[in-house]
Amino acid sequence: MENILTINNLTKKFGYLTAVKDLSFTIQKGNVYGILGPNGSGKSTTLGIVLNVVNKTNGDFYWFDGNTNTHDALKKVGAIIERPNFYPYMTAEQNLKLVCKIKGVDTNKIKEKLEVVGLLDRKGSKFRTYSLGMKQRLAIASALLNDPEILILDEPTNGLDPQGIHQIRKIIKDIAANGTTILLASHLLDEVEKVCSHVVVLRKGEKLYSGRVDEMISSHGFFELKTEKHDELKTILEEDPKFGKIKVEDHLITAFLNEPMSSSDFNKLMFEKGIILSHLVKRKESLEEQFLQLTDNLN
Repeated sequence: MENILTINNLTKKFGYLTAVKDLSFTIQKGNVYGILGPNGSGKSTTLGIVLNVVNKTNGDFYWFDGNTNTHDALKKVGAIIERPNFYPYMTAEQNLKLVCKIKGVDTNKIKEKLEVVGLLDRKGSKFRTYSLGMKQRLAIASALLNDPEILILDEPTNGLDPQGIHQIRKIIKDIAANGTTILLASHLLDEVEKVCSHVVVLRKGEKLYSGRVDEMISSHGFFELKTEKHDELKTILEEDPKFGKIKVEDHLITAFLNEPMSSSDFNKLMFEKGIILSHLVKRKESLEEQFLQLTDNLN
C-alpha cells in the first residue's frame, strides 16, 4: 500500500521539556488515522513538525515516496491546526475565493466543497453569522479546495455542541469514503473509536500503541461476576489460563478473557465447580478500557 507520511524516531524538545520522544509511525493511503492522547501528549507538536511550522530536534519524516521536498509535498496536503481564521465581514463564498487565490486553485471548486460540508445554502452569509460548527465546516471546505491527498485536522470537534460534533464526524467519514486519507489529533476516545480505522496512542510524547482500531479493541472481552463464594471464585479464575487479568472491586469480580468463551459455557463451568453466580454479565472492552490499560502499564 502507498505511504502518505513516514515518521522516523522523531523527537522535539522545548528546553528541558521533551514534547515528542523517539516517535515512529507510517500513514498509508486511504485510511483514517487518529493520534490519540490527553492534552500535552505531543499530538499538536507532531502535526506542527510534519506541516513545517515547528522545527524538529531529532529524527526525520518524509511525505509520499520521500523524493518530494516538504514544501512541494504540502501542496498536496490540506490542514486545519488552529481555529478557523476568515474575514468576518465577508461571505463564505468570498472567503473561499480568497483562499483559492492564495493557493492558486480554480474557484470552480468552491461550490463542490461547500456541498461536501453542507454549507452551499449558506454560501452568501457573512462568516460572522456562522455558528462555531459552521465555521469549522467552512474551514474543512477551505482545506479541501486543492483536492488534497491527505486532510489533517487538530481536535476537529473541540468546543462543539453534540449536533456540531455529529456533523463534523459524518463529514470526515464522507471525505474518507471518497478516498482522501485523513489524520486527526484528538483527546476523545469516543471520536477515534467512531471515526478512525487506525490509531497512534501517545502519552507524554511517547508512542504506546500504533495499529488498527479494531485490532486494539479485539480482545475477547470480560465477565463481571458476583457470588457468595467470592474468594473461591477468585482462586479458580486466577488458576485458569483461559483468564488473564482479574480485578476485584467491593464484591464485583472482573475477569478478562484470554480466549473466546460464551456466558452460558462459563456459567456451566462454574456450576460444575460448585459456584452459583448471582451476577454474570459479559462485556466487550472499549477503546477507553484498552487505553487505560496501556497507560496504567506505564505508571
